[in-house]
Amino acid sequence: MKFCRFQTSRGVSLGTLNNGSLYDLTSVNESTFKDLNSLYSAADNDVSKMVEIASGAMSSARKVPYSYDLLRIPVKPAEIWAAGVTYLRSRQARETETKTKGLYDYVYEATRPELFLKDTGVRCRGPNEEVAVRSDSKWSVPEPELTIVCDGETKIVGYTVGNDMSSRDIEGENPLYLPQAKVYRGSSSVGPVVVTPEEVGDPGSLEIKMKIKRDKNLDFEGSTNTSQMKRSIPELLSFLKRDNVLSTFTLLMTGTSIVPPDNFTLQTSHEVEIEIEKIGTLTNPVRKLENS
Repeated sequence: MKFCRFQTSRGVSLGTLNNGSLYDLTSVNESTFKDLNSLYSAADNDVSKMVEIASGAMSSARKVPYSYDLLRIPVKPAEIWAAGVTYLRSRQARETETKTKGLYDYVYEATRPELFLKDTGVRCRGPNEEVAVRSDSKWSVPEPELTIVCDGETKIVGYTVGNDMSSRDIEGENPLYLPQAKVYRGSSSVGPVVVTPEEVGDPGSLEIKMKIKRDKNLDFEGSTNTSQMKRSIPELLSFLKRDNVLSTFTLLMTGTSIVPPDNFTLQTSHEVEIEIEKIGTLTNPVRKLENS
């Protein structure tokens, strides 16, 4: 099942997207279907029961013609975490940019993955909302990533599309600058929907595509498959949960393998389009921040 949040004349509703139509679950019961968190709680934190409750409500839900412009961020995350160097291409790119040679080769081969806190939710954007380039960055790129939506026990509730914006020049100058390269307002986006595990099937075999356009002209496109990821999703979640306190919903971005060429950097008026098989397409305009 595909869950989404979308704009209505009464506010933002929780809905399901099915065969080109939006079903307004909130119109059936404002308490149970306030958002995905409320529905998951009503289902006693059981994904199958959550789908069953939503399916039962669809017959009496208000049906809305689908428009991408209506969509909002599908889930309000308590936290967003990110994994790095999970693909060979990512290792190569970060090894190229860094002045600390050998570091990312080591991380790629190490038992412990690279995990870092990307956001507490306040910096994250949804479909059609602007993602940002730092004002003091001269080399920034989007990073398309399969993103896991999980509860506080790291039970997988669903998957979404993620964009982990990155300032490559800042991180490359010194690995200790990673938080500044990764964490700032507008530094991530997720959407357009949250798709439950049974509909996605094998998350280790999903095609990912990215296009970057400017003034409708294609500046870059690339593709990969999650089968190229070195680390498994259970492995990443195991390390995320270890000695940690997580909340419902926590998001985990699982790393990237699509890297634009070194002479490319995002600028104002770029648009990033990320498509993941069986999930959907996340589109965000780009704006470079001003000094503040």
